[in-house]
Amino acid sequence: MNSKIVILGAGCFGTSTAYHLLQRGFQDVTIIERSDEFPAKDASSNDINRIVRTSYPDPFYAKLAKEAIHSWKEDVDIWGDSYHESGVLVLGASDYAHNAYLNDVQQGLRIEQFEQSSTIRASFPPISLSNDTRGYLNHDGGWVDAGKATLLLTKKVMSLGGKLILGKRATELIRKEGTTQAVGCDDGTIVESSLVVVATGPWTPSIFPELGYNDNSVATGQGVAMIQLSEEEATIYRDVPVILNFSTGFYCFPPTKDNIVKMAIHAPGFTHTVGNISTPRTVISHPDDGLFIPKTYAQRLRDEFAAVYPELAKKGFSNTRLCWYNDSPDSDWIIGRHPTNPSIMFATGGSGHAFKFLPVIGRIVADAIQGTLDPVLEQKFAFNREITHVDDSRDGSGMFRKELDVNELCGPEN
Repeated sequence: MNSKIVILGAGCFGTSTAYHLLQRGFQDVTIIERSDEFPAKDASSNDINRIVRTSYPDPFYAKLAKEAIHSWKEDVDIWGDSYHESGVLVLGASDYAHNAYLNDVQQGLRIEQFEQSSTIRASFPPISLSNDTRGYLNHDGGWVDAGKATLLLTKKVMSLGGKLILGKRATELIRKEGTTQAVGCDDGTIVESSLVVVATGPWTPSIFPELGYNDNSVATGQGVAMIQLSEEEATIYRDVPVILNFSTGFYCFPPTKDNIVKMAIHAPGFTHTVGNISTPRTVISHPDDGLFIPKTYAQRLRDEFAAVYPELAKKGFSNTRLCWYNDSPDSDWIIGRHPTNPSIMFATGGSGHAFKFLPVIGRIVADAIQGTLDPVLEQKFAFNREITHVDDSRDGSGMFRKELDVNELCGPEN
């Protein structure tokens, strides 16, 4: 298999695709990464933690997540200790949560149902919830150190013969005889290709406007905040599960080894429009305030956190960040060839729920590259698919997508 595969982006989709292609015998796989440091400090795949859950109403994602968790736990030669099986406490009375519960039960997972908040508090004394809160604990889940996992998989890719080119931003798709045969970079470097895999996450809509991708997804910033605990505080909260409330969108993690608690809201997010295309605004593009979040969002985070951990909520934020997603309208990924340029393959549209699938998502892309992807999945992830449903996983937040107002940003000290 001597095809020259060039992958743009060394995040979740890009590194996983490279790994699975190399495992299948592809011999010429190159990843081009815009950042000169790795993992890129503004990439969503470079994070202290990401939720690993099987709790999906869509049976496909539920089953695939179970397969991913098996790898997280068993393939320690790849992942080391990056996965932490804390369990995921799923809260909320939405249809999304109910159908996710049914799928978890159907898969035979270790489920513990809670009919009232008092039983949750009895199991996890640090957690404080309103009396009408119901949910279930999925013991087969938890969280992963995303930055560490990305780095470990990339090292595995390089050990298999894959190449990683850092600090070069792809700026041109060079076509000859009607097909793309090379990628041009901002410094003049040209990398020859048989196939270009565009795995550029939230930068996808803006990187090559001529591909007409902008109508397929939108880059959205999601506010995240962290709180620094003392060693004594962290000891009290160390064994709590990930909390994920589909009725409000709020979620938070147990303390990391550095005693940091991270929180966010699974919400529609914020756009940042540049030239009619939403484009990430990060610490690299805006060093002074690229990590700041909107004030109203910060207050919502504090209020939601106080409802779960009232004692910790008295502490100020130690860090904030806008984590940028590439959201498709239906929250399904975009994996498939460009309809008029088959030498371009998209592997993107993570929609805020792709990272947990890092061990297996590249398998789907590799199938698409080799033409062996199940026709049902081929249509599900097609670049030009008809949108038949919308993502309702974020409905509980009660928030609407809006344009980012840079005059309303605040940092951790605010």
